Parts: sequence; C-alpha cells; structure tokens
Amino acid sequence: MGPVTGTPVVLDCEDIAWFRDDPSLPSAARGAAATLARRIGLDSHRASEVALAVTEAATNLSRHAVDGSLLLRVLRTESEAGVEFITVDAGPGMADVATALSDGTSTAGTLGIGLGAVARLADAFDIHSIPGRGTVMAAQFWARSPGSRAAGRPAVQGSVAAGITRPISGETSCGDAWAVRVDPGTADRPDGPRTDARGPALLVIVCDGLGHGPLAARAGEAAVNAFKRTPARRPEEILREVHTALRGTRGGAVAIARIEPEAQRLLYCGIGNISGFLIGPDARSGLLSAPGIVGQQMRSLRTFEVPLVPGGALVMHSDGLTERWTTDKMPGLLQHTPAVVAGQLLREAAVRRDDAGIVVVKGAW
Repeated sequence: MGPVTGTPVVLDCEDIAWFRDDPSLPSAARGAAATLARRIGLDSHRASEVALAVTEAATNLSRHAVDGSLLLRVLRTESEAGVEFITVDAGPGMADVATALSDGTSTAGTLGIGLGAVARLADAFDIHSIPGRGTVMAAQFWARSPGSRAAGRPAVQGSVAAGITRPISGETSCGDAWAVRVDPGTADRPDGPRTDARGPALLVIVCDGLGHGPLAARAGEAAVNAFKRTPARRPEEILREVHTALRGTRGGAVAIARIEPEAQRLLYCGIGNISGFLIGPDARSGLLSAPGIVGQQMRSLRTFEVPLVPGGALVMHSDGLTERWTTDKMPGLLQHTPAVVAGQLLREAAVRRDDAGIVVVKGAW
C-alpha cells in the first residue's frame, strides 16, 4: 500500500458529558442532547432527531446492557458544528449486527424505532459488537437543509483521528487530554522544511495531568493549548513548549507523535506513562517514552522514528488504560472508525480508579 494523498481530515472535538448506567440515563441524555443540538445551531427538527436517536440508544443501554454509558460531545469543522454520541457497554453484545440494524428490529422496552432508524437519522454511524464482551456505537448529526432530511449521507468527511477521555468515578473533570492537528506541509514555503517530509503530516498529543480532578484537568488543558499554539513541528520541539506551559501546574505525562504519510514514517517523543502503539492486522509494536514529569523534571529528549504499518493505526493512551489489550480479541476492529476503535479499547482496558484517555489515528496512510 502506498501513501495516502491529500490533506487528512481532522475534526475538533469537545467532550460535554458522560451519562452512566442508572435509571435516569435516558431522560438525562435526551435533555442534554436536545439542548446541545440547539446551542450549536441545529434547527428544531434536527435537534428533535438528535434527541430521539440519543433516547433510543440510552434506553437500550439502561434496560439491556451491562455497565452501559453514553458520551455526548460536539464536533467542529472551520465552518460548522455537529453532535456526536458514543455508547459503550460491557455486554451482552450482538451476534448479528446486521439483523439488529434491519428495519423493524427493536429490543423490547425501547422506543421502538430500532437501531436501523438511529443509523438513518445520523449523518455518520458505526457500530462494533463482540458477543459476550460488549458493544460500541458512534453516531454523528450535522445540520440538514429541509430538502435533504432523508439524505442519509455524511455532511462532513470522516475524521482520520478520534479520542475519548473519561474521568475517574466520582469526578466530572478529567486530567487526561488529547488533540490532533494537521501540518499542511512545506513544499511551497521559501524557508524550506524543518523535517524531511514536505507533504501534509499529522501531529498528535496525549497528556495525563498528575492526579485527578480540576487541578489535573488544568494541566491537561494547558498542554493541549500549548500544542495547538506552537508553530513547532518536530515532536521534541513541541514537547519543550508543552514543558514550559506546564510549569506552575501539577505537570503530567505527555507524548507527541508526528505521522508523515508521504514518507511512510512515524516520529514519537514521550515523557512519562503514556503508552503508544502502532497496530496492524496481525501485531502491535510499542513506542518508547522516557521517565520524567513534563512541567517539572524532564531529561534530554529523544525522538524515535518507526515505519508506518500498512493498513494499521496509531493508538496512544494514558495509564488509565492497561496495556493488556490485543486486537485479536476484538475481531474486525480495524475495519471501523477511529471513534469506535477508541471506544472498544476504552471498554476493554480502562480502569475506574483513574482518569482514562485514548486517541486513535487510522486511514491517514
């Protein structure tokens, strides 16, 4: 497989709230989804469709899933905003997803519109289920004109990157943070490239602010803001900028990756307990980080270079997820969107006694 041409699409993402498994899940999620849809500018008809789809998904979780939860968030391009929800549960899973999505199929006790209707209401929809283990579903909703209500076609090209953060049980703010930005390349810049690659590249950050709660969240936010502001393009240069930004905070573990599809390589630099992996259809390889605390004590930095895995993905996560996951226990996972891959790995490996954060990049090379 050769390199993917063109500039990768990355959507900005803002997690709004997690709704955990309790009797109020459907009503709470429905109200929040409707309010959020209207707040970002969706018309009343589209906001009602968002609320209907979220209620169906949340009711399924509440009545039939084990340890079900729903994440509500905003996605943004340069010109518009949309709503996304992601559901994660620990079972029972579906042996036949196609049947569950067929018209007229709805589990007893839900609204009766069925997952197939949820998929049609959404502009982008993906689901992956493992019998006996759990299901992850992701659905996006963007503005539709009155004449395109039933278009069923994504309004925005799918993002090559997605991440999820989830706070420790009992907290509402999360110390883990992530971001992805596009480096458009330097082929036309008179000053020339500061890396070997001249085509578009992707830059990725994951930060785990020390501890949990608001002070940890402050460190994560400072790291992401520095990452977005800096003109630096190499991982170690960006990490130095983040180190400066985290002084005066608790500090944290941080890793930066640079994906260069044209050169078919990955550059990686990390400090602390951020796990990085390149995964492929048959294997995964770990990416190295050095000991230390960004913002407090950081040794001299080293960037590692590794070749990209054809048809694979980059996974980076905090130590709120264990490393004891393998994709061979999740058949077909790499055929799904980055959001669903991230959700399944969160379901598989996250612990409740810590903040959890994960980002997945796939389809960019």
